[in-house]
Amino acid sequence: MTTEHPADRDGTGHDRFAGFSDRVSNLTSSPVFHVLCVLLVLGTFALHFVHPPLSWLIFAGDVMASLNLLLLALLKNTEQRDGHAVQRKLDAIAAALLEQREGASHEAADELRRVIRMDEEQ
Repeated sequence: MTTEHPADRDGTGHDRFAGFSDRVSNLTSSPVFHVLCVLLVLGTFALHFVHPPLSWLIFAGDVMASLNLLLLALLKNTEQRDGHAVQRKLDAIAAALLEQREGASHEAADELRRVIRMDEEQ
């Protein structure tokens, strides 16, 4: 277990968990997933009208809560990596603008080119 920022964990900012959370994020933003969630909620709601044993209702609630927690963890990971990538790009833009203003070396401009293409590499 690590407390490092997700983007800094393996140097490249992309590990197996990051790839998995990216795929889950793409899936959860799709219309198919939205329809699946609506069906799951309607099914849980309809379960109350069938009057099953209390243990079934508790189990259905536990499944919903567990899925919610897992999705929250995966989506938070994706959100943090995306925020970190945006911040790196903004820092590179600011450094390039300062470098241009001061007429210094082109290191910041090279870093800006590298950071802007960062998403293409992943």
